[in-house]
Amino acid sequence: MGQSEQNHQQSVQRSASIERKTGETEILLTLDLDGQGAYEIDTGNGFLDHMVSQIARHGLFDIKLTAKGDTNVGWHHLVEDVAICLGRTFGQALGEPRGIRRMGHAIVPLDETLVRVAVDWSGRGHASVETTLDDIMVETLSGDLIGHFLESFALEAKINLHAKVLEGTSPHHKAEALCKALARALRDAIEPDPRAGDQVPSTKDTLSS
Repeated sequence: MGQSEQNHQQSVQRSASIERKTGETEILLTLDLDGQGAYEIDTGNGFLDHMVSQIARHGLFDIKLTAKGDTNVGWHHLVEDVAICLGRTFGQALGEPRGIRRMGHAIVPLDETLVRVAVDWSGRGHASVETTLDDIMVETLSGDLIGHFLESFALEAKINLHAKVLEGTSPHHKAEALCKALARALRDAIEPDPRAGDQVPSTKDTLSS
């Protein structure tokens, strides 16, 4: 890779902001893909804050997020809309995915729990998620919302996501490890490939259409 291509990769600012207001939620989110894992998260739900914080810290993404909504009817709307905004912001920050590795994966242990996550920044949203958390409360969230969060994120980011809990007993550990593994896999996928230059990692020469 030539010096001009290196300078191009270093000068591109991969960041984005989104503000979304609906009749159910109000969300403001900013994201820097090339951050240091700094985060300021306030959704009103401690465990949702914890999940997004794990994605920031272990992916080295800087995330600022404030969210509020009609939580008197439950957490579904807020969790879903946070995932939607996070997915869209990732897509906007990355733009046309040139010079990246495109695919990434992680196997993450957390005490007795083991989780596998693989992602492909394909431009096609798909999610295959096995959390083993359905019908279980995970601190302040119902377990089905953990899977729904991951699925909604993948569809809005337009990535191919495969996530599976391989072993574990603690619901908290399973959910946290899923977020850590997602962060690591995403970091791998969007990392600039020093051999790729400004190429789109596809024989179609596009991942956005």
